Amino acid sequence: MGNDCIFCQREKLQIVLENQFAVAFWDLHPVNLGHLLIIPKAHRLDYFALQPVELLAINELIHQGKQLIDHRYQPAGYNLGANIGEYGGQTIMHCHLHLIPRYIGDDPVPAGGVRKLLG
Repeated sequence: MGNDCIFCQREKLQIVLENQFAVAFWDLHPVNLGHLLIIPKAHRLDYFALQPVELLAINELIHQGKQLIDHRYQPAGYNLGANIGEYGGQTIMHCHLHLIPRYIGDDPVPAGGVRKLLG
């Protein structure tokens, strides 16, 4: 991919976790304290474009990221997800998964989780 993809310009990201095929970094516009983004190193449009080895690498960083966030911030829960395509809310066209810690009181009625987005 060209230099227009911010996630392909990894030198600009503050990477906190990395393996052979993926990296994780703090979201610059976090939903909550500890909001982590996990991306493949190779430019892939979305989750469905990932290769099996990239899926495994991303999954590994999701678990490592949870341990990191648990240790630093002690959240009460998590949301994990990906926005796919313009109408799915994707604004950066490089696959990225959100690992969002949730805290007691950050939503007065947390029931429904991500389903509330369409409510």
